[in-house]
Amino acid sequence: MSYTMPSSRFRTAARAAAILWTAAIFLLCLWPGDKLPQSDVPFVDKWTHFVLFGAFSLLWLLSIPAARLRTMLAVVLIAAGLGWLVECLQAWLPALHRSYDTYDVLADALGGLLGGLAWLLLIRLRPSLKTESAGH
Repeated sequence: MSYTMPSSRFRTAARAAAILWTAAIFLLCLWPGDKLPQSDVPFVDKWTHFVLFGAFSLLWLLSIPAARLRTMLAVVLIAAGLGWLVECLQAWLPALHRSYDTYDVLADALGGLLGGLAWLLLIRLRPSLKTESAGH
């Protein structure tokens, strides 16, 4: 099963949003830790990672003209890999005053998976977005 979005204009907008969102992930995750606002909300950092990478997966999947389940799995893996890379950069760049956090990587991966599942749900609820492809 694959899907095709209703218009190339929609895909173009989704791709622009995905590119901007990816840049925002790098900007926010590589912002110096001592310059970030502090919060008393429990696990706010993990929820932030979860949402950032969930939106990452969903936006990229919406921007692909004819994504399939294997495409979704690839995007989820890319989200997890990107999350791991960001955490490594936080550890390797001492000027950031940040550190590697395995739980952030887990939140990134779970967020990426949630974005992929949201995409699946979207194409299931909107049959007009779904196209059966022979031989796929």
